[in-house]
Amino acid sequence: MTAALGGRRAWLVWVAALSVYLLAIFHRTSLGVAGIIAADRFGITAGQLSTFVMVQLLVYAAMQIPVGVLLDRFGSRRMLLAGLAMMTVAQVAFALATSYAVGLLARVLLGIGDAMIFISVLRIVSLWFPPLRTPVVTQMTGMVGQVGAILAAVPLSAALHEFGWEASYLTSAAVGVLLTVVLLLVVRDAPKGMAPPPKPLHPSKVAGELRQAWRQPGTRLGFWTHFTAQFAANTMALLWGYPFLVTVHDLSPGRASLVLSMVTVSAIVFGPFLGHAISRQPFHRSTMVLGIIATMAVVWGVVLLWPGPAPLGLLLVLGLVAGVGGPGSMVGFDLARTFNPSHRLGSATGIVNVGGFFASLTMILTIGVVLDLLSPAGAAGYAATDFRWAMSLQYVLWIVGGTQIWRYRLRTRRDLFERDPQAYQALRLGTP
Repeated sequence: MTAALGGRRAWLVWVAALSVYLLAIFHRTSLGVAGIIAADRFGITAGQLSTFVMVQLLVYAAMQIPVGVLLDRFGSRRMLLAGLAMMTVAQVAFALATSYAVGLLARVLLGIGDAMIFISVLRIVSLWFPPLRTPVVTQMTGMVGQVGAILAAVPLSAALHEFGWEASYLTSAAVGVLLTVVLLLVVRDAPKGMAPPPKPLHPSKVAGELRQAWRQPGTRLGFWTHFTAQFAANTMALLWGYPFLVTVHDLSPGRASLVLSMVTVSAIVFGPFLGHAISRQPFHRSTMVLGIIATMAVVWGVVLLWPGPAPLGLLLVLGLVAGVGGPGSMVGFDLARTFNPSHRLGSATGIVNVGGFFASLTMILTIGVVLDLLSPAGAAGYAATDFRWAMSLQYVLWIVGGTQIWRYRLRTRRDLFERDPQAYQALRLGTP
C-alpha cells in the first residue's frame, strides 16, 4: 500500500529530516558567536579566523554537484546519515582541536557534511508532498532552518561562557548521535512504491545526467534565481553588513546587530507567504523573484545615495528587504523540481544550490579586494566613501543575474509549450 502524499507520515518524515537541517545550520553558524574565543584558543589572527568561514563555504559550494549526483544514486536517507556522521565527527574534532591546522581540517569536514543535508531534505519534500503543496513546505524548510542560526547566537553563546569550549561543542556533537537514531527509525526516501530508481555512478552516465539537468532551461532559470536573490543577504549577514553599518552610518554595535537581525526575521516571516503565492501562481514565479530583486536594488540605492548616515528606520527596512532575498532564492529549487524528472532531482537541485553560494563568495571577496585597493591602510582606514563604492558592486551581479532570469524564463516557457502544451496550460492556471 502506497502512503498518501502529504499525509501524517509525510509530515513525520519531513520533521525528522528537518531536525538534521536545523542542526546543520547550527553547526554552520556556530563560529559566529565563538570568534573571539576561537582566536584565543588557536592563537590566530582575524584573517585566519575568517578563513574558517570562507573555507567551510567554499567546500559547501564545491560539493553541491557531486552530492547531487550521489543523492540521485543513494537517496536522501543515506545521504542524511552520511552528512550527519561527518558533521558529528567534525564538531568533536573542533571541540578537541588546539591547533589552527586541525581546526581548519574540522571545518572542511563540516562543510562536506553540511553540503549533504539541505538538498537531501528538499528531495524528501518533492517526493513526499503533492506538487501544489511543495512550494510552501520548501519555504517552511528554509524558515525553520533559520532557527538553527538563532540557537547558535543565543544558547551556544551562553553555553560557551558558562561551560567552556570543549563541553559546548561536544554537547552539540552529541545531538548528532541522537538524530542518527531518529533518522534510522523514521526517515524513508519516498512513500512505498514511489521511490525513483537509483542512477548508476558510471562516469559517462553521471556526466550525461548532469548535462541533461543543465540543458533543461528550468534548471538554469533556477540557478540564476538562486544566484541573484541570495547573495545580498549573505554578504550582509556573513561579513560586510556590520562594518558597513558601523563605518558608513555610525550605528552602535547594538543597533547594527538589530539591523542584521532583521535579515533573519524577514526570511522567517516572509517565506511562508511567498511559498503560498508561488503555489497559487506557479507561472509567475520568476516575476515575483524579479520584483524582489528590484526592491532590494531600489532600497540599497536609497541607502548608498543617502547624504551622510541614514536614519535607523531606513536601515531596518534595508535589513528586512535584504532578508526577503533568502525566500526568493528558494524559488530556484521549486523551478528545478518542476522541470526535471524525479530521478534527476538531486543533480538539478545541486546545480541550483551552487548559484547563490558562488555569487555570495564572489561578492564577499570582491568587496574585500576593492576596499583594500581604495584603502591600503587596512580596516582602520576604511572610509564611508570606500564602503559605498564597494557595496555598490552588488548591482553588477543583480544586472547580470536579472538579465539571465528574464532570458531563461522565456526559454523555459517556450520549451514547455513546445514539449507539452497541456502542462504549459496547467502551469498558467496553477493546477497539478
